[in-house]
Amino acid sequence: MDGYAGTATWPSTITGMGQVEKGQVENWLYIKKLNFVHFNNNIHRFADKKMEANAKKEEPQPPQPEQSHENKLFVGHCIDVLKTIQSGCIDVAITSPPYDDLRAYKGNYKLDLTELGKEVFRVLKDGGIYVMVIQDQTKNYGKSLTSFRTAISHCDVVGFKLFETCIYKKLGCEGAWWGRRFRVDHEYIHIFLKGAKPQYFDKTPIKIPSKHAGKSMTGCASRKTDGTTFKSKEVVINDTKCPGTIWDYANGGDKNPLKRKHPAVFPDKIPHDIIRVFCPEGGLVLDPMCGSGSTIVQAVKTGRKFIGIDIEAEYIEIVKERLRKECA
Repeated sequence: MDGYAGTATWPSTITGMGQVEKGQVENWLYIKKLNFVHFNNNIHRFADKKMEANAKKEEPQPPQPEQSHENKLFVGHCIDVLKTIQSGCIDVAITSPPYDDLRAYKGNYKLDLTELGKEVFRVLKDGGIYVMVIQDQTKNYGKSLTSFRTAISHCDVVGFKLFETCIYKKLGCEGAWWGRRFRVDHEYIHIFLKGAKPQYFDKTPIKIPSKHAGKSMTGCASRKTDGTTFKSKEVVINDTKCPGTIWDYANGGDKNPLKRKHPAVFPDKIPHDIIRVFCPEGGLVLDPMCGSGSTIVQAVKTGRKFIGIDIEAEYIEIVKERLRKECA
């Protein structure tokens, strides 16, 4: 009897049909009660575990990142598509995001730049670089400060370091007739770093000719923290030099009729230079809002792989056409 309990036994006085002591009956009934409670608790635990297992099965599972998106173009919201990309696979990300409603983009490009930054941070390799070309709207004689707020949030919230902010100086910029403020002939190139240091950095490809190459000069007496200077020395000026943080580029259209089908473009030379400086050969370049495809085309031309995303199928078709015509 009561095989499930395993501990309760009939008192020998009962099995032997002898006289039953009152205490023995009470003890026996107490043991039976304990075993019943123990069994009942086990039943409840089993039912709870089964319900918990069933609930887990019914919960919708998040999309699992695919193994590779290399050399593919995607139509969709950049954050949604980025969530399908495996972590730590991108070498360099380059984009110019929509900001301050300066362009309509068919009404589709509303997004949180900080949330985008979080996904870009996740998919970047340690030492990877995220480059953002951005400016600020001027309204009622004041700047929106979007470029600065974005830089701060990417460092304080997302986890990037600001490796450098370069200035894209627009050559041939219109607007000399402006009478109430300065002509805006620049944009910011925020260069964000994931990790301790860049995994790859070679500024040799973007060096520019030195005006006084081959000449000797006496100087280079850098100033110390206490205000004094090091001793001057004679040096020979190199043939080339680093361009510094002011990068001169012709305005964005590049005289390319395909690019001009997009409402906001930057020069192909920007991603061309950034890729060669920060991305190893054969590396993977991402543009989460690839627009007319400048980053994608330059990735292919420089021997790198690419991932391009845009919410507008029309713009992705522009990219495909540019790849056929310029990278065949």
